[in-house]
Amino acid sequence: MKKVLVVDDSALVRRQVGNTLKSAGYEIVEAVDGLDARDKLTAIKDVAMIVCDVTMPRMNGLELLGTLQQDGFAGSVVMLTTEGRPEIVTQARALGAKGWLVKPLKPDLLLATALIWAVPLSLAALAALVRRILEGA
Repeated sequence: MKKVLVVDDSALVRRQVGNTLKSAGYEIVEAVDGLDARDKLTAIKDVAMIVCDVTMPRMNGLELLGTLQQDGFAGSVVMLTTEGRPEIVTQARALGAKGWLVKPLKPDLLLATALIWAVPLSLAALAALVRRILEGA
């Protein structure tokens, strides 16, 4: 089972992201900010993807990206934030972010992003997502 670390200071956002990804078979680990995420990554080595907010207390998402880059994190990082300024997006990409999703959460877009960056768990999960997207079109 692929693990996804959800990093956001909002419990509601962590729950929404977690429930969405759990529905596709991902295992979820939660962190309340960048420092908490670093601690979790020290204990859990097989995280495939991180979904991370930008604006958080103690250590923000950009600072976390910098430490992940220094530590050689092998997974993918996707930012999920209300922040959309081009200079912030550019900085995040330079620090290794693979994607940028803007809140409010769009579950199908998050699932499609996870399928690309966290490697799908099964063809059944992919088929279910494609079916949901097509039914919504």
